[in-house]
Amino acid sequence: MGIALSGFRPLRKILTTWLSMLYRANAQNLRTNFYRRTCPNVESIVNQTTARFISRAPSLAAALLRMHFHDCFVRGCDGSVLLNSTGNSTAERDAIPNQSLRGFQVIDAVKTAVERQCPGRVSCADILALVARDAVSQINGPFWRVPLGRRDGNVSIANEALANLPPPFFNVTQLINSFAAQGLSVKDLVVLSGGHTIGVSHCSSFTTRIYNFTGRGDADPSMDPNYVAALRRRCSPTDTTSIVQMDPGSSQDFDTDYYTLVRKRRGLFTTDAELLNNNETSAYVRLHSTSSQDSSFFRDFAESMVRMGRIGVLTGTAGQIRRICSVVN
Repeated sequence: MGIALSGFRPLRKILTTWLSMLYRANAQNLRTNFYRRTCPNVESIVNQTTARFISRAPSLAAALLRMHFHDCFVRGCDGSVLLNSTGNSTAERDAIPNQSLRGFQVIDAVKTAVERQCPGRVSCADILALVARDAVSQINGPFWRVPLGRRDGNVSIANEALANLPPPFFNVTQLINSFAAQGLSVKDLVVLSGGHTIGVSHCSSFTTRIYNFTGRGDADPSMDPNYVAALRRRCSPTDTTSIVQMDPGSSQDFDTDYYTLVRKRRGLFTTDAELLNNNETSAYVRLHSTSSQDSSFFRDFAESMVRMGRIGVLTGTAGQIRRICSVVN
């Protein structure tokens, strides 16, 4: 059996290389003026519709940013996270890591508004990329030009979300490998982790870290004991419903406070703390925790979001333009 499997390794390597080249070629087909003739007002429509939601519920910005990330890390940025499960298949959005995703109503409202003016022109994948950008910008975060031209995938499989989304307990080596598998660098990892400056988490995502880290009823020793005590007051060991801010006191402000917390050993997840265990990521954390570097971080975040938004895109005649984002045509 081992010999038979090893015979497939060269083929697997060739296939991986070929897919990587195909993804890069597709990504080059994206351009910021893609809808100049077919839907010239698309960015204005998306921005105005998104703003109606963010003005009432600013916490949705973090949720929509997370949704874009979860879409791109599974099958590329093809809108597959938006698809509903069917009788024959459990979709990504129903996988355990995605069951806490929210903001789908924003995507649906934006799609409806875009379809009203430009029927059958703009993909749900592009809408998700634009909504994530606008939501972040609307809470005083960075703005970036989004290359467009993605098409929507037809496949969404829950198990692929489990296999490709980095869980909150990954160490830094696992994180680097996870990002590298998507064509993202170590710098992209530490920069995009900075998105944790906004948003909240359910207690269940980190209770093991504060109650039973090694299976002996202990807390993670890399975590500030005072922070552990504060989290224990908020979350019981079996709490699955309470939420805490990832950046306490600043969870709706897009800034560099996240890196200050990580340096003080107050990152909520193991993945946050692990940024101190690599020379490149720890240097970035130190830089942005010791001085006012919001503008530098904003520029880096914008560049990394553009790179992430190019992962595994479908272009040309691949995929489709969904009429309803939750259902394949």
